[in-house]
Amino acid sequence: MVAKQYLVASDFDQTLSFNDSGIVLAELLGIPDFEAKVAGLSRLNLVQSGAELAYLIRHDPDFRRVRRSDLAEVGRRVRLKRNIHKLIDLLARGIDGASFEFYVVSAAPEEVVHSALEGLVPKSHILGTRFGYDAGTGEIDSIVHVTAGYGKVAALDALRSQLGMPGERTVYVGDGTSDIHAMLHVNRINGLTIAVSQARHIAQVARRTVLSDDALSVVIPILEEIVGYDPEQIRTLFDRNGFVIQEWDKVRTDWLTIREIGSETLDVIVAA
Repeated sequence: MVAKQYLVASDFDQTLSFNDSGIVLAELLGIPDFEAKVAGLSRLNLVQSGAELAYLIRHDPDFRRVRRSDLAEVGRRVRLKRNIHKLIDLLARGIDGASFEFYVVSAAPEEVVHSALEGLVPKSHILGTRFGYDAGTGEIDSIVHVTAGYGKVAALDALRSQLGMPGERTVYVGDGTSDIHAMLHVNRINGLTIAVSQARHIAQVARRTVLSDDALSVVIPILEEIVGYDPEQIRTLFDRNGFVIQEWDKVRTDWLTIREIGSETLDVIVAA
């Protein structure tokens, strides 16, 4: 039987890592108030969500001294989630008639992601924000492209075209508002969207949400939704690969905004 091929595209910052690469870069260079700068750009809607770091690197005076070597150092400092290599290996080997091509599609600078995932993901499978550099000074003098917002949608469509992948065989994994456009697009083409954060806006869009500090956890909705495994089969597969699922809680989360007449609004989260 010929295996069905699937595209699995994952965000990087806070999806495969615990850190935001912009925060790590600001700490490396001793630049204060990074989060305040990003919040200011978000309030102005000056750039697409996820593209704030690229904008700051190109236009903020504090970030003008960033060089390629700084971005590579950030990648070495970013703390990755456990078992990324096991996730990639399991997907590469295929599972019961399904094979998977794993790519990283991120708004983070490509140099950061290349450095962080060196030896795990080939550079050819990483699509990130790309800068142009001055040949003499090494200064970043242009933004070639930004893989954020609609940029992620364009990157996903380019990958699907390159791989000859139908929409329903596309999986996208992300964590935040910069992933919403990509998730809405993948939902529209009948693919599978997986959130690794319970952030309100992303959890409402994703078809599945998985919360774990282990990258291997995203395999579970893939096994359930694509391969058709039940919990017992999933546990058996993990056992066979040297892992035990120690805790696995399934909850349904309801988001409510409740306001008593004449009083302040109260946001309530109910997990059942």
